Amino acid sequence: MRLLPALLALAAARPLACADSHWCYDIQAKASNYACLGPSQWGGDCKKNRQSPINIVTTKAQVDPNLGLFSFSGYDKKQKWKVQNNGHSVMVLLEDEASVTGGGLAARYRAKQMHLHWSEELDKGSEHTLNGVRYAMEMHIVHEKEKGTSRSEKEAQDPKDEIAVLAFLVEAGSEKNDGFQPLVEALSYVPRPKMNTTMNDGISLLDLLPKKETLRHYFRYLGSLTTPGCEEKVVWTVFQERIQLHKDQIAAFSTKLYYDSEQKLKMTDNVRPLQRQGQRLVFKSQAPRQLLPLPLPTLLVPMLTCLLAGFLA
Repeated sequence: MRLLPALLALAAARPLACADSHWCYDIQAKASNYACLGPSQWGGDCKKNRQSPINIVTTKAQVDPNLGLFSFSGYDKKQKWKVQNNGHSVMVLLEDEASVTGGGLAARYRAKQMHLHWSEELDKGSEHTLNGVRYAMEMHIVHEKEKGTSRSEKEAQDPKDEIAVLAFLVEAGSEKNDGFQPLVEALSYVPRPKMNTTMNDGISLLDLLPKKETLRHYFRYLGSLTTPGCEEKVVWTVFQERIQLHKDQIAAFSTKLYYDSEQKLKMTDNVRPLQRQGQRLVFKSQAPRQLLPLPLPTLLVPMLTCLLAGFLA
């Protein structure tokens, strides 16, 4: 399946361009040396009604029993991934090496790229919020529906879920996250837009994620890309369990990367404002059932009774 033009545009976007053609974040739009369109001026589908990100009110999310466990293929493969500063974020090119099924998804989805959103402040960097709480960062693993793997012809033709994004919120922890360190170290080699590098050490996607057993807790809704043209073709999965990075690792994204080739404007606050949920429903995976203690075998109870009676006699 052809990669969405919007994703290609994201990867190749220039840091500076004419105001009538280039989009940017608020921090760039407010800078005196920039001429670009901030989020309130984004075109394309960005003014439609099924936009992302949103605030997820966890108590209002409806349990969907079809939202089961994910099956990750290739996520455990260690690789020295290519890393790119695309002028809006840092992107890891995944080159279809991994895929995901299950989790209520209608088909198999191939991993295309991973990128992050962040801020210098530890409570302003995520795009989605949970109960109004914003986190230090948000990581998006972007997948595209694989042709011929849908459960039905109708699902194969459904444009609302052509892209599946797995979103992970990031908060500051007390220890260094070793799984993220090769990516953090790669930032120094891509400070300016259009720069590319390769990680010095191989890591797997699973190295970046919370423990696998926690990935059964997540929220699901239909939305859009969070960058122009904001196409409403995304099935979002926002995981409840947070990734933890040391505050120095988080700070590296703001201090090592720049929006411009002159390295005058630090890349930070690359976050689209919250969008209205409207009439859309947000679903949540069903919490795993508590395992009850196994009952004693029927014959064991009278045996223990007899033994106890003999002991007391």
